[in-house]
Amino acid sequence: MARDAQEFRSVADDVVLGTGVQLSRFINLYGCEIGAESVIGAFVEVQRGASIGARTKISSHSFVCEGVKIGDRCFIGHNVTFTNDLTPRATAVDGELQGPDDWTVVPTIVQDEASIGSGSTILAGVNIGRGALVGAGAVVTKDVPPGMLAIGVPAQIVGPAPDLAVLQAEEGR
Repeated sequence: MARDAQEFRSVADDVVLGTGVQLSRFINLYGCEIGAESVIGAFVEVQRGASIGARTKISSHSFVCEGVKIGDRCFIGHNVTFTNDLTPRATAVDGELQGPDDWTVVPTIVQDEASIGSGSTILAGVNIGRGALVGAGAVVTKDVPPGMLAIGVPAQIVGPAPDLAVLQAEEGR
């Protein structure tokens, strides 16, 4: 017996989907915005308060948490994890489980045309600049300037992103 693909998707009523968005099976979306013609891979979670721009691809097994804003025409590789808390703890000082009032969401921005390689972790509060490229497996703890390549653990800027010339040509530089 064939099952309806929708059966394997959890998309809350408060999700805003642009036209032409492609959603894979086994996803969890709630309280977020996904721009037109974007593609969301299998086993992706996008939390409340996160936004993804138009024509952006989020590959399988990635986690986009509250406070993350991903621009237009971005690429997010497989198993990329974003964080939104600089001091994560399970319990408060009094030993009780933390609740929403015990921590503050720290926003993270991925600007237009940026690409993040598979297996990367992006820490809270980071700004990844327009056209920047984060190499696979990097742990990004600091801002990545526009058009630059960051690799390693912790990620270090090693030079311009290989495709920066294309971006510069489009802007007439």
